[in-house]
Amino acid sequence: MSDNIPTRVEQRGIEPVPDSERNGNPLQLFWVWFAANISILGLPLGASLVAFQLLNFWQSVVVAVIGAAGAFALVGVVSIAGRRGGAPSMTLSRAVFGVRGNIGPTLVSLLSRLGWETVNTTTGAFVLLSLFTIMFGVSGDPKMVPLLAIIAIVIFEACTLLVSGLGHAAILVIQKWATWIFGALNLVVAAFIVATVNWDAVFAAAPGPVSAMLVGISVIAAGTGIGWANAGADMSRYQRKSVRSSHLISSAAAGAGIPLIVLIGIGSLVTIGDPSLAEASDPVAAIRELLPSWMAVPYLIAAFGGLLLSNHLSVYSAGLTTLTLGIKVKRVYAVTLDVVVTFLGALYFMLVADSFYTPFITLISVLAIPITAWLAVFLVDMRGRRYYDPDALLDLRATSGYWYRGGIEWRAFGSWALAIVVGLLFSKVGPADAPWFTGLLSHTWIATNGLAWVLTFVIAGALYLVLGGARAGAVPLNADDAETAKADDRV
Repeated sequence: MSDNIPTRVEQRGIEPVPDSERNGNPLQLFWVWFAANISILGLPLGASLVAFQLLNFWQSVVVAVIGAAGAFALVGVVSIAGRRGGAPSMTLSRAVFGVRGNIGPTLVSLLSRLGWETVNTTTGAFVLLSLFTIMFGVSGDPKMVPLLAIIAIVIFEACTLLVSGLGHAAILVIQKWATWIFGALNLVVAAFIVATVNWDAVFAAAPGPVSAMLVGISVIAAGTGIGWANAGADMSRYQRKSVRSSHLISSAAAGAGIPLIVLIGIGSLVTIGDPSLAEASDPVAAIRELLPSWMAVPYLIAAFGGLLLSNHLSVYSAGLTTLTLGIKVKRVYAVTLDVVVTFLGALYFMLVADSFYTPFITLISVLAIPITAWLAVFLVDMRGRRYYDPDALLDLRATSGYWYRGGIEWRAFGSWALAIVVGLLFSKVGPADAPWFTGLLSHTWIATNGLAWVLTFVIAGALYLVLGGARAGAVPLNADDAETAKADDRV
């Protein structure tokens, strides 16, 4: 039975998609990535470029183009592997790291997804609380706060589960049409925000140094596309084998780049002359204060929708990642488990914890190091691998074609692990005034400018290349793979 009907629960887990059901096209992926990145959380990224990197508006736009669109171009490259193998990213990663060696990168991927989902869920719940206050005037009663928080989280998670639980076909439809609705609302809100901008300050702002632009590119890339890199193949596995690689890359780069460039640009505009957005612990509330009162409801609806669209894709990907760990449940149950975990996390950060964004931004920035190490190894491997054995991808026994030595491909795993160690040496984890961990080289220029993950990427990829990783997956192509090879040649 086909999984390509939007109202039918997708039954397929991580097993490769058969050719008969691979009828996707790059335009579908364009809408998926566009929808996942119209979240209002893009505004603080632009604010940080002005407030912390001291860039002007024009430099911020250039940084957004290179950092956001460039990072998502890498996501598009990973999508090529999904078209080749018809399986999710972390399942294909078994071919690179071995069925046991892949457990480490898969756990990191799952933690990253859960972290972002908890950010989305908690922020979305705060948005709903603001809506409750405006529409019903009930949040002033302290006794109502815990109940309202639980209701808000349940609503957000239910909306997430409805779409992510149904699966691939539902996501394609919902992300496309919801993008038009919430995208239009975002444009209306953006128009009012831009109307409040002090244009004299914008044109008078002095440009920052080129070194600050380089750091800004690193910050934007780490905060956008790098976090999605290990999910690139999760949706592209339904793409036709004849789809050109260049079209997959451009669909991700343009689909995510367009909304991010707009949002980052607006965030930088607002912050020139007023750094409050960059310093706000609750960016949703900070932006709401910039708008007239009658715009608050449309703004909050737009913010809620953007967060929800991002969460749909993240939860779907996390469900596949959970299955890749070897947990034998149906995909929809894996998605449900993921939602339960983020529900509890959001509940804790709304009702118990003293702070919210600082610990999660710290976690996500730390996870950028092992994620980029994985990405580098995976991309180098793709140079020589055009074929993924569908049976070996699902075989966790010593008989698997991807068992290697003890279940681990040591060149890949060793390159990944060593690069992580080096990256942590250049890292400082936790608040600036009281870090939880300080690397031995955290005082260097690379560390202080947030480039530890870039160094990690270079070391992991270079080491794996020297060890022969680009030839690790090279196998003779059979007649069935000729179409895929032609598509790869037309980059």
